[in-house]
Amino acid sequence: MATVAQLPVERARAPRPRAGLRRRLGADWHLGYLFVLPMAIMVIALVAYPFCYAAYLSLTRKYVGVPPVFVGFENYVRLAYDGFFRRAVWNSFVFTFASVGVKLVLGMVMALVLTSRIRYSLFTGLLLIPWVAPTVVSALNFLWIFDASLGVLNYLLVKVFRILPQGVGWLSEAGTAMASVIFVNVWRGFPFFGISFLAGLKAIPGELYEAASVDGANIVQRFRHVTLPSLRNIIIVVMLLSTIWTFNDFAIVYILTKGGPGGATQVLPVFTYEMAFGAQRLGEAIAVALYMLPALAMVIIVLSRYMRRSHAR
Repeated sequence: MATVAQLPVERARAPRPRAGLRRRLGADWHLGYLFVLPMAIMVIALVAYPFCYAAYLSLTRKYVGVPPVFVGFENYVRLAYDGFFRRAVWNSFVFTFASVGVKLVLGMVMALVLTSRIRYSLFTGLLLIPWVAPTVVSALNFLWIFDASLGVLNYLLVKVFRILPQGVGWLSEAGTAMASVIFVNVWRGFPFFGISFLAGLKAIPGELYEAASVDGANIVQRFRHVTLPSLRNIIIVVMLLSTIWTFNDFAIVYILTKGGPGGATQVLPVFTYEMAFGAQRLGEAIAVALYMLPALAMVIIVLSRYMRRSHAR
């Protein structure tokens, strides 16, 4: 009899999760599937299927106009011992972290200048020009500026200021090519840091700075103990986005140097393009594109967890 008496209690307990779900989502919770279904179909069609198909092609020996032949992880193993690929990986990390580091510093300086008492609308507009201008136009302008024979930079350094005895091949010499493309990427991207930090500075209460001043903190101490902690999450998000964009930057490097001279600026996007459309080895090209995906995914996961923890505190 005790077992029979317990049956209604167990039956009453079973539907509770669904009842709780109905209570949270409302009486028409079934309609949620109808609203989510179109978006789910778009994500599968535009993101999931191309990604899965690309992952499959990376496991094949695929040439243009030839059916793919499944080879497993042969492409990835071959790339691990490829000196050109390893050089492209190194160049990508140098290009990315050097550009992001300089953009972080310049963006912070830009935000602090725009929040200071010195306010000029013309100056603000000039700082935003690099971000507003199209990437191709900016790269073509710097292709002319860095030209060894007709470039304005060599003209100023040699004939106007007489700093150098002769012109420098900024994009044609291995010692200056990487620094030149990093400079263009920094010039192109630092306004994004500045505008983002400016929005964060506007959200910091003025009472915090007043309290720090009352406690005797100087400008550097207020920046260190008030500004930086308040902008911590914004700095992480902006650096994360800029790292992804810079690591995948193709237009600036390809227009300026096409990966040269001698592979000095050969980054992974350019290496992938040349392997796919130059050598027409699509399988290996996709493997190059997917090779660094786990590392970037781990960086995103770690930074996301750090942001959640810091926000919870």
